[in-house]
Amino acid sequence: MTTKKAFALRLDEKMMKAVEKWAADEFRSTNGQLEWIIREALLKSGRLPKPQSSAVQEDKKQG
Repeated sequence: MTTKKAFALRLDEKMMKAVEKWAADEFRSTNGQLEWIIREALLKSGRLPKPQSSAVQEDKKQG
């Protein structure tokens, strides 16, 4: 399991309200929404390896 590191994040009130609304619209916690936004941005910019599909992971386990 991946360990998570806690840190303080300061956002202006309007931005925070927008994130909270977006999170509620997608049935996520605010923290979960922020993690998703950051992960998507990192993937899009090529700064985070793309997750492997479960089929590829299974093949690696068997091979």
